Amino acid sequence: MSRASHRAACAALTLLLAGGPAMADLQVAVGATSESTVALKAEVDRIVPLSSLHPRLELRLATGLLLLSSDEEDGNAALTLAPALRWTFAGDQGAFVEGGIGAALFLKTRVESRNLSTAFQFEDRLAVGVPWASGELSLALTHYSNAGIKEPNDGFETLTLGYRFPL
Repeated sequence: MSRASHRAACAALTLLLAGGPAMADLQVAVGATSESTVALKAEVDRIVPLSSLHPRLELRLATGLLLLSSDEEDGNAALTLAPALRWTFAGDQGAFVEGGIGAALFLKTRVESRNLSTAFQFEDRLAVGVPWASGELSLALTHYSNAGIKEPNDGFETLTLGYRFPL
């Protein structure tokens, strides 16, 4: 990642965290892409109960920053908006599964050998997690793609391990 991209990403993360909503949580995740690029994600989120639909259903509203770094100057970063439905298995504090479709806006239209064609990408995410210590531990598989808006549509995936804790 170039110095300018790195500085822009750090500035965006600082603004995101400073301007996050009251009573929000922070999730930090680390992993890799399908191209073996290191992925770091930081999100500020809020859980909205959907108990009127079902007592175990919630909506997770998250916004964050995805940083992709590689050995070359191919790094990239994206601002993300990621709503997800969450199903909790064992009451309020049990294991959960999440799934959602969000959006990402990348600084560049390339991730290593992948040509994204557009800076705008959809973010499809599946995650599983459990309560751990005072937060939550989760494993997420995320797919980024422009859904055929423009060719080529060389999407990519990330697999991340994250920890979410109250701010």
